[in-house]
Amino acid sequence: MDKKISLVIPVFNEQEVMPESFRRTKAAMEDIGYPYEIIYVDDGSRDGTWEILSSIAGENPEVTALRFSRNFGHQLAVTAGMDAADGDAVIIMDADLQDPPEVIADMIKAWEQGADIAYGKRLKRHGETAMKKFTAWCYYRLLSAMSAYPIPLDTGDFRLLDRAVADKFKEFREHNRFLRGMSAWMGYNAVPVEYVRHERAAGKTKYTLKKMLKLAADGIFGFSTKPLSMITYLGSGVILAGLAGIVITAIWAAAAGAAAWLWGLWALVLLDGIILICMGVQGEYIQRIYDEAQGRPLYVVKEKIN
Repeated sequence: MDKKISLVIPVFNEQEVMPESFRRTKAAMEDIGYPYEIIYVDDGSRDGTWEILSSIAGENPEVTALRFSRNFGHQLAVTAGMDAADGDAVIIMDADLQDPPEVIADMIKAWEQGADIAYGKRLKRHGETAMKKFTAWCYYRLLSAMSAYPIPLDTGDFRLLDRAVADKFKEFREHNRFLRGMSAWMGYNAVPVEYVRHERAAGKTKYTLKKMLKLAADGIFGFSTKPLSMITYLGSGVILAGLAGIVITAIWAAAAGAAAWLWGLWALVLLDGIILICMGVQGEYIQRIYDEAQGRPLYVVKEKIN
């Protein structure tokens, strides 16, 4: 087989899982038989992750290790790996083994059959709390309803991209990135590869609530203008509610002699809250415009091995 497969794996404080992750990934690729490279991107780890990656890269010429100067975030770590990859297909996956390396064979099979993108679709999610599963379920459906482009439900960044798709990704240089949304926006032939998501092999998740909310916001505000349109509808609803409130309050005050200003007070509080929400939505878009206007590089690579 003369075609080459590139694996892009972002890592952040994953010293507990790295040896086993590399062992299973290497075994999976050797079973498949294609020439391959593994590109690890250390996203500013503060534990022993870089030392382990340095050792792995030093002993395995097919491994490239990139080290960021600080933590730039998962999506930018994936971007750096894709920028460095030169395979005929590029596979994005995490190091925590929740997305099993053995599924790569099924993705490659779909690619051989003509798929431009083969994305992992989760049938089950082991090792996650009921709250995490519920919020993930709600988020994917909210994103699907809000996005102007169809983003498959229950999918992450675990996917295979044909070389042509990966090259197009390199033209996308926005700072607030949502890779699965960008993938859907391009409109290539994408097919699902179903699998069961496993529990983490070791360590704790590095996706804090703050990071999850940031990714969720990037998915919604980066691929939909519906939140802006909803402000108009919300404002119209408030006006109608206000007019109805005036009539109801007038009738109530005349009939019972109640203090009408109490209704006005609560209406004012409600209106102020709605105004602040609307300003926040606008601020999300303005912040993204500001990030792009600065024109800074997406990431800084401090060190590279192989």
